[in-house]
Amino acid sequence: MTPRDRVWLFDLDDTLHNASHRAFKELNASMTAYIVTHLGLAEDEAVALRHRYWTRYGATLTGLQRHHGVKAAHFLHETHVLPGLDAHLHGHAHDLAALRRLPGRKFLMTNAPRAYAERVLGAIGLRGVFEGLICIEDMACFGQSRPKPDARMFRMVLARLGVPARRCILVEDTLIHQKTARRLGLSTVWMQRWLYKAGVPRLQRRPVYVSRRVRSLAALLRHPLF
Repeated sequence: MTPRDRVWLFDLDDTLHNASHRAFKELNASMTAYIVTHLGLAEDEAVALRHRYWTRYGATLTGLQRHHGVKAAHFLHETHVLPGLDAHLHGHAHDLAALRRLPGRKFLMTNAPRAYAERVLGAIGLRGVFEGLICIEDMACFGQSRPKPDARMFRMVLARLGVPARRCILVEDTLIHQKTARRLGLSTVWMQRWLYKAGVPRLQRRPVYVSRRVRSLAALLRHPLF
């Protein structure tokens, strides 16, 4: 497989930019407020529910759809307004430059909504870099929301792109997503730059389902292993 035959699937938050600095805090607060308002829960109950659905399904929205009949469009619009966020979004200049030069097809694959993804890419200077965006609105099978790490969604994406798993590389900060991808035959890269800045403890050993772990996207250009 030549470098130009590769298909890259990049996550967004804490992979292409430092979401832990500000975005995640604002998103979590916004989702909690939505649950308080529309489900009538106390704030501590809303926090626990939000976290439980994120852990179980990979996205809070999926749990709210399945168990409370929440409409996706309404939830995504209400929780991602986040006024003033753009000024606090930033990636790393060397990473962003390396991403532009990286050979192969490049897609964004995020559990975030499309409007938010486009907003972030514009703010950090990556608008137009990706061949396509695969967002949470696109992650549905038979009418059911199936965000990462759902294996059915990964298979669906591979079928839509018309490429075998062996040609695809998932670049992520979230290990459970990589575990599913590796089981399906994709290569995986664990991007750790922003995790360490957020104080996430380091693992002494690389998990067997992680093909490679990196501190920068520039490393994918300097030392290509795929």
